Amino acid sequence: MGKIQEFEITLNNNKTVYSPGESLSGILKISIAQPIQCKAFKVNCQGFCGVTSKSNDTDWTEEEQYFSSSVSIADKGTLNSGEHSFPFKFLLPAAAPTSFEGPYGRIIYRVRSFIDTPRFAKDYKIEKPFTMNNTINLNEIPGIQEPSSSSVTKNFSYMLVKNGTVVLKAKSDMRGYITGQIIKVFAEIENKSEKSTGHVVASLMQKVTYNTKKPTYDLRTVAEVEGPGVKGGQKTEWKEKIIVPSLHLSTLTDGNLIQICHYIQVYLKYPEVSVTLPIYIGSIAVDPTRPSPSRQVPPMPAARNNPTPAASPAAAPTESAPSSLPPRTTPKPGPKPRPRSSYASLMHPPDLYPELPGAANYNGEMPKSPQHESGSQTPVSPNAFSYAPGLSFRQKQSSNGPSAPPFTSSTSPQDRRSSASLPPNYRSSPYPHGMAWL
Repeated sequence: MGKIQEFEITLNNNKTVYSPGESLSGILKISIAQPIQCKAFKVNCQGFCGVTSKSNDTDWTEEEQYFSSSVSIADKGTLNSGEHSFPFKFLLPAAAPTSFEGPYGRIIYRVRSFIDTPRFAKDYKIEKPFTMNNTINLNEIPGIQEPSSSSVTKNFSYMLVKNGTVVLKAKSDMRGYITGQIIKVFAEIENKSEKSTGHVVASLMQKVTYNTKKPTYDLRTVAEVEGPGVKGGQKTEWKEKIIVPSLHLSTLTDGNLIQICHYIQVYLKYPEVSVTLPIYIGSIAVDPTRPSPSRQVPPMPAARNNPTPAASPAAAPTESAPSSLPPRTTPKPGPKPRPRSSYASLMHPPDLYPELPGAANYNGEMPKSPQHESGSQTPVSPNAFSYAPGLSFRQKQSSNGPSAPPFTSSTSPQDRRSSASLPPNYRSSPYPHGMAWL
C-alpha cells in the first residue's frame, strides 16, 4: 500500500452477526512507513439497499439508505509514521431489515474507514462487512394460527371431443413457520371426468421482488413433494409434509426496494390447475397457547352530534335515522300564485275588519241605500268590477232599452234568487270601495 503498511478493521470478539438495537465496537489499526498528510480521517458505519435490472451488477439503479454514522479520528493534519490504533463504537438502529444478497440486489451492512488526502495524493480506504439478523415474531401476526386455504374448479377437454371437471382444494395447518419446522399440507381432489389426472405436487416457493422502475421477480422452488394422481370419477384426499430449510425471513412491510414472500403451491401436472397458500417465514415460532392478535378493523367514522328534541314520556319511541346521515329539512313551500282577479264578498265576519266603522254592529245583511228604498236603481257600470287600474269597458247607450230590474227591499226571495247575478250598488255604501277588490 505504499506509505501504509497495515490498514485493518477488527470487530470486538470477531463478531460478525448483529441484531437491530445492538452496539457495534471494534478497533482500527494502521501502520504507516512515512508521514501522511490528510484532510480527514474517519470511520463510518452504514446500512443500505441497492437494486438493479441486470443480473450480478453493482451499478445500482435504485438505492435506499437505512442509516449512516461517522466518527472522526483525526482532523486536517499529519499522520506520523508508526503503528496506531483507534477504537470506535456505533449503536445500530432498532429497525433494520435482515441482510440479503440476490442476483438483482443486496442489503448490505459495513464498517468503513477512509483517509482523505490533499489534491494529487492517493486516498486510502478499507471496509469490513457484517451481517444484520432481524427478528420476526410470528405470534405478532394477526391470524397466524389459522390455516391457509384455497380451492379452484377447472374445466378441461380431452380426446378432442370430451369435457371434464376437476375440483382442487388445499390447505396448510397454519400460516407461519421457522427453519426446521414441518409444514402439513392437506389436499382434496375430485375428478369429475373419465380421464385420470396427473400427479399432485406441493412446492414451497420463495418470491423476491426487486422494485425498480420495471420490477424484476426472482422465483425459485425451495422444497417439493409429490403424490399420485386421481382416476376418473373418483375423489381422493392427499396429505404430505414439508420441512422448512434455512430461508430468508419474509418481509412484513410494504414499500421496500426488496420484498421477500413465501407461499405453498399445490398443483396437478394434468390438467394444469393450481392453488396458492400464502405463509410467513419468521425467527420465533408460533406458540399455540398464546392468543393470536386480532385483525385490525378500520375505525368507523364518528357520528355527527345533531341536536334532537327531547321526547315526552308519553310519546311512543320512534326509530331514529342513522347519525351519519345529514338531517332532513322540510322544503319551504313556494309562493302562491297571485290570482289575476278576485272578488271578495263583503260577507266577512266583523272581527276581521275591526278598523272599519260600523263593523261592530254589522249583522251580515246588506244595508239599504236610499235608491233601494225608493225602489229604483241605475245601471251599474262594469268599470266597478275592473281588476286592474285604468281598465274600462265600453257601454252601449240605449235610451229605449230596458233597464235593470230594481232591487228593493220589497223584492221577494224568488226575485232575489233570479237577480242574484246582478251586482249590488256600492256607490252609496258606507263601506270603503276598496273592499270589493281584496
